[in-house]
Amino acid sequence: MLPTQSSGAGRFAELDLSRLPSPCFVIDEIKLTENLQILKDIATAADTKILLALKAFSMWSLAPLINDYLAGCCASGLWEAHLAKKYFAGELSSFAPAFKPSEIEEIATLSSHVVFNNLSQHANFADITRQQGADTGLRINPQHSEGQTAKYDPSMAGSRLGQPLDQLIQLDLPGIDGLHFHNLCEQGFDPLARTVAAIEPYLAAQKGRFKWLNLGGGHMLTQPDYDTEALITLLKRLRSDYDAQIYLEPGTAIAFDAGILVGEVLDVADNDGPIAILDISATCHMPDVLEAPYRPGLINDMPGDGVTVTLGGPSCLAGDVIGTYTFPERPISGQRLAFLDQAHYSMVKTTTFNGIKMPSIAIWNSQTDALKLVREFDFGDFERRLS
Repeated sequence: MLPTQSSGAGRFAELDLSRLPSPCFVIDEIKLTENLQILKDIATAADTKILLALKAFSMWSLAPLINDYLAGCCASGLWEAHLAKKYFAGELSSFAPAFKPSEIEEIATLSSHVVFNNLSQHANFADITRQQGADTGLRINPQHSEGQTAKYDPSMAGSRLGQPLDQLIQLDLPGIDGLHFHNLCEQGFDPLARTVAAIEPYLAAQKGRFKWLNLGGGHMLTQPDYDTEALITLLKRLRSDYDAQIYLEPGTAIAFDAGILVGEVLDVADNDGPIAILDISATCHMPDVLEAPYRPGLINDMPGDGVTVTLGGPSCLAGDVIGTYTFPERPISGQRLAFLDQAHYSMVKTTTFNGIKMPSIAIWNSQTDALKLVREFDFGDFERRLS
């Protein structure tokens, strides 16, 4: 099981959870702004462009804030591309493991860069892309694993992501404007440095060929211990050595520790220990808890002395279990709680399985204590997904 990346409750410990509907995602716009400022400072110091990975955080109600700090977005499909163009500013880089022929022209029209997963996709769609005025890029697979778990390792053996680097060594690549790789998953600087070292012999042989290099996402740039100075040095060197614009596409880093998921205890029963059923579902609201898997942090969790309670969701799935936590006393029905670091890869992954209500979405200002509810879901949202 992967550890939580959260640094703790921070200012969320001061938020009165009873002011919110339940369940509810809450984003602290002050913490988000602090993260964005870190990214902007890196981009300025390194003469690098940083894009928001919409697959991680697509909260368009905060687009006006994000637009002030980042150079644009990256999309993983047609709908994300439309969202970017409707609400966000700047450049748009679009990538998919395979594009649909019926969608590629529309995607290229919306995009600044279209990154193809392999040479066959490039051969099929590069002309259409260029006709719409977009750059064409190629995702390469560095064949250098840094992943902590196989399902999040783009360089694992047999990966479907990117053209394997060893297949490119003897090839000429006409008509490709830039190269892209994404090899990390919520990691620090050292894995990036090792990945760059693995591909640099190829880059050196292609020196001067490409307009841009996109180093993808997975960079935990806003974690307190990230080696920012080493990153800036590397980015400046790459720009100088290869005379190319450098891009980064962080997702988690943008919203890291900027959001919580508030829920409520519905019932507490006993079966080999206390089990609390919440209106929060791992299956429906935090699927990465089961997929990674990982144990999310909880405000006021007290490891050590106390009452150990298993927290589970309201779905019919037997495995809809969030984790085991320690409370000062046995929880009671109606008690509020909040899981930490739930802004990214959470609200973008919610489902309505079992007809379970999707969490509302709120924006909180931790400096003024102002709270704004920006989205609530109802039966109509569930109904419209079906037929």
